Amino acid sequence: MKVSKVQYRVIYGDIDAMGITYYGNYFRWFEIGRTEFLRELGLCYRDVERWGFILPVTETFCKYISPAYYDTVVTIETKLAWLKKASLRFDYKILGQEDGLELANGYTIHACLDRDRKVVRIPSFLLDRLEGVKVLS
Repeated sequence: MKVSKVQYRVIYGDIDAMGITYYGNYFRWFEIGRTEFLRELGLCYRDVERWGFILPVTETFCKYISPAYYDTVVTIETKLAWLKKASLRFDYKILGQEDGLELANGYTIHACLDRDRKVVRIPSFLLDRLEGVKVLS
C-alpha cells in the first residue's frame, strides 16, 4: 500500500490565540499530503485541470487527538482509501515528527467533474497512475 509522507513545520500563522494549531489548518495539511501523494505518482493537479477535470472535496472529516504547537515538525501521511467510478477517498494521519504521536486523522472524499462541472468517470490517465496503488480494505 502506498503511503506518502511529507513533513511540515508549524508556522506562527498556523496557531490560534491559545498557542495551538487552529483546527482549520489541518485541512490545509490534508491538501498538502494529497498534492504530494499525486505528485509522487507523476501527477500535478494543475495538469489534471488542464486535461479538463477537477476533483472537488465533497466530504471531509478530522479527528483531533493532540495539539500541534508553533515550530513543531509534523509528518502528514496520506493513503488512497478507495477508488470508485467517479469518486475517490484519501485518508490522512498527522504525526508528531519527534515522537510519532498521532495528533489527528481524517479523510477527504472527492468527486470527479468535467469542465461543465458534471460528474464523470475518473479519466484513464488518472486511473492508470492509481492502478498500482493498493487501496485500503
